[in-house]
Amino acid sequence: MPKKESEEALLAKAHKPAEDAMKLHPFYRGKIQIVPKCVIRNLNDLAIWYTPGVAEPCKAIKADKEKVYQLTNKWNTVAVVSDGTRVLGLGDIGAEASLPVMEGKALLFKYLGGIDAVPICLDTKNPDEIIQAVKWLQPSFGGINMEDISTPKCFYILDTLRKEMDIPVWHDDQQGTAVITLAGLLNALKIVGKKKETVKLTFIGVGAANIAISRLLFADGFKPENTIFVDSKSILHSSRADLEEKQAGNPYKWELCQRTNSEKRSGGIPEALKGADVCIALSKSGPGTIMPEWMRGMTKDAIAFTCANPVPEIWPWEAKEAGVRIVATGRSDFPNQVNNSIGFPGIFRGVLDVRARTITEGMCLAAAYELAKCAEERGINEDYIIPTMGEWEVFIREAVAVGLKAIEQGVAQEKLSREELTKQAEKMIKGARETVSTLMKAGLIPPVPDR
Repeated sequence: MPKKESEEALLAKAHKPAEDAMKLHPFYRGKIQIVPKCVIRNLNDLAIWYTPGVAEPCKAIKADKEKVYQLTNKWNTVAVVSDGTRVLGLGDIGAEASLPVMEGKALLFKYLGGIDAVPICLDTKNPDEIIQAVKWLQPSFGGINMEDISTPKCFYILDTLRKEMDIPVWHDDQQGTAVITLAGLLNALKIVGKKKETVKLTFIGVGAANIAISRLLFADGFKPENTIFVDSKSILHSSRADLEEKQAGNPYKWELCQRTNSEKRSGGIPEALKGADVCIALSKSGPGTIMPEWMRGMTKDAIAFTCANPVPEIWPWEAKEAGVRIVATGRSDFPNQVNNSIGFPGIFRGVLDVRARTITEGMCLAAAYELAKCAEERGINEDYIIPTMGEWEVFIREAVAVGLKAIEQGVAQEKLSREELTKQAEKMIKGARETVSTLMKAGLIPPVPDR
């Protein structure tokens, strides 16, 4: 744990990628492009890919709409959709300002999952208009990745689209964060020798991520009655009159008031952490959001996921000095990075390869358990509870686990064997990485300029 680095040095390190981003984004003028995937031997081939030859696949799809998956790239294309209302740590910055983030997401989809993703930033904040816009996009895409949409409307949008669309819809801030957190927590519990059925959980922050994490954890056997939530005001409990009054606008918080905190504990973060085995914080960037003395009230061999960015709610070494045994953050320069990028590319790879109609809770659990297994096979310890993006074979295994679960649950439209799924995922993921390498070697992606 890099305690010896000063806080100033760590903050400078956190801001370094931002400085580089402002140099390289204008140099490349964005970070994704569309390139052909078919041969163009001479101009005569354009008569095959466009008019007049293209009329035949059009007629075939008109006769049988399912053929769009064989005759176009719909099967491997995802829309990354946002309204720019909850972007990273920036908040409501608008559609245009969110585009660099959505382009970045599309880049990760391609490089890590072999998936063609298109950023779509909508110039509306109205949830019903967002729902309608996404439904209108359905003919062109094999899946939808919702991104950076504020709460509580993000729940309403996701739940509605999952019910009303024929292609899978996913919100990475919800389901993606939940998958990665569960994967890391499963291994952390193995290290400290505690059981999910009996551990006491404290969630700091009641936004989209923490609500979704709790849903997945409860589905996996963690107990709501052993769980406490703290929002910006105080602990959630059934006597929170302010939340009862607002339940029509945010029923998700009010539901948690009814299901959790069986002790009916009140107070703030210090009271919520007392006696907790696990702290999961996705709240206000620190340091100082969580104080070391508050964590001293946690149990022996406590676990803390403090994942605010760019600075966690408490520095990892402060948490360790306070008695926490395992600490995870959202940063790559500390051990145990909770990073959605090890989730969504592999999950969508599996989803697309079997043409799943939706992404079920069971598929999310399958992804989390496969990620945990990948790390465990490498040898988990207090500083390694979850794989990193550099372990590229993890994406293949994750895709296979998700695809097989979709088949098992009856939501897949293609029935492939484990071997077939492995070959397909490996081909697509390797191919994407090799394409980037080839373009760089050829100079078609220019090298980074000297600084």
